[in-house]
Amino acid sequence: MDGPDVGEVGEHIEHLLGELAAVAEPGVVEKAEDLVHLLLEFYGAGLTRVVDLLREAEGGERILGLLTEDQHVKGLLILHDLHPKSTLERVTEALDKVRPYLGSHAGDVDLVGVDDQGVLRLQLKGTCDGCPSSTVTVKYAIEKAIHDAAPEISDIDVAGVVEEKVEVGPGGRPLLPLQALECPVPESA
Repeated sequence: MDGPDVGEVGEHIEHLLGELAAVAEPGVVEKAEDLVHLLLEFYGAGLTRVVDLLREAEGGERILGLLTEDQHVKGLLILHDLHPKSTLERVTEALDKVRPYLGSHAGDVDLVGVDDQGVLRLQLKGTCDGCPSSTVTVKYAIEKAIHDAAPEISDIDVAGVVEEKVEVGPGGRPLLPLQALECPVPESA
């Protein structure tokens, strides 16, 4: 059973610290932040020791590999920079999983790199480059696969994405796309 998402927990902690900052004296907020950092360091050191012991044990690498398949454990390993695969390795594997889908539309994607701020840079290729549906492809196929594999990626910049044009009607609401249908003309008897 997977536990809470590490990213969601981090956001919740930040939210709680923000709420505390709004009502408490600055010294109290600093103590709360120190407490959070101390707990993270404590559990991170313990997890580091567990990973080190697994790597030393016979069959430990196999067990560590199995642990990385659990979303909760994988998130903790990534948070503490203990995952056995690098960010680029995990991103490459994620892209390999979406390539069959992209290939079914005669498209592909290249990994350009990850910058110091954690921004992943990609380039769409083939029919995906400049395709009007590229926004949907990136949002629902590529971004989800990347987020699942490498939640530490802060943003994804994809060259070749065409922003969808949304027609706006009265009142500023988007218009629904309409398509003419051919209706069969009934034959006269």
